[in-house]
Amino acid sequence: MLDYGSGNLHSATRALAAAGAEVVLTNDHQTCLVADGLVVPGVGAFAACMDGLIGVGGPELIQQRLALGRPILGICVGHQVMFELGVEHGNRAAGLGVLPGAVEQLLAKPLPHMGWNTVQAAAGSKMFAGVEHERFYFVHSYGVHAGPGWPADAQVSFAEHSGDRFVAAVEHGRLWTTQFHPEKSGVAGARLLRNWLQTLGD
Repeated sequence: MLDYGSGNLHSATRALAAAGAEVVLTNDHQTCLVADGLVVPGVGAFAACMDGLIGVGGPELIQQRLALGRPILGICVGHQVMFELGVEHGNRAAGLGVLPGAVEQLLAKPLPHMGWNTVQAAAGSKMFAGVEHERFYFVHSYGVHAGPGWPADAQVSFAEHSGDRFVAAVEHGRLWTTQFHPEKSGVAGARLLRNWLQTLGD
């Protein structure tokens, strides 16, 4: 679990441990680089999370892990920072650019989008295996809308809030990301975390 001063670290740590993981909370570069899996959590503002990541060498670490084919799970703002850009209150902040698109305010009302919602899982999704029709817990006012430029092998899952369709989750190689909080999503979230843990030995 990457500790960079942001994120719902303790509930995510407990949920992963309950799912069978041995969890280490750290920002030590070498420990994070060689771990079987790396979780990048995040809550709050996009720009603040990026500043925190930069402060612990997170961008370089994430790029190194992906180049080595080592699994990463991004949660909430940890999902959002994988995209190219975040736009909040008129402020633009560069993201990691691993995925194409901009994080911007949802068009629906009311905001934040808070509570349980279904996800339109991508065909053949490993992430949602066994929980394709379950509800997951969201808390956010910003998200990524569908756009061009997705990698051919990316599996993109969507959700809707008051008619506004946004990216709920992405599976792209060894990178999995979720806009929702699996650690707050009960039995369905626990199954999703187990699905990710099962990929770590692949």
